[in-house]
Amino acid sequence: MKLEGRKIYKGTAEAEAIVTKDGISFYGGVDPDTGKIVEVGHELEGQSIAGKILVFPTGKGSTVGSYTMYRMKKNNMAPAAIVNKQIDTIIAVGCIISEIPCVDKIDIGNIKTGQKLIVNGSEGTIEIIE
Repeated sequence: MKLEGRKIYKGTAEAEAIVTKDGISFYGGVDPDTGKIVEVGHELEGQSIAGKILVFPTGKGSTVGSYTMYRMKKNNMAPAAIVNKQIDTIIAVGCIISEIPCVDKIDIGNIKTGQKLIVNGSEGTIEIIE
């Protein structure tokens, strides 16, 4: 199944999806040294997003989140790609400065944790391959 959305940042990634219905704050909600969600009560609390395609509705929190994403990229702990229902400026800037492929305007209800995806940020598409 191929889903079409809006291009946010170019590039392609193929990896396993990790999906949440909760918004994500990278500043204070994600440990940039381990890639784990640390926000108490978050649906993905304790799980690593490193190397996975992170699928969530939208971002939340401080603008410092963009720099946290950059730090994660430098630590090799960043997601392989990001897919949003509706991106916010913090996540968009984080993806751009960290060179993380990103697409939004996607019905994320069609994607499940564990599915293998191909994100093509250059074309604005998500392909579910498993």
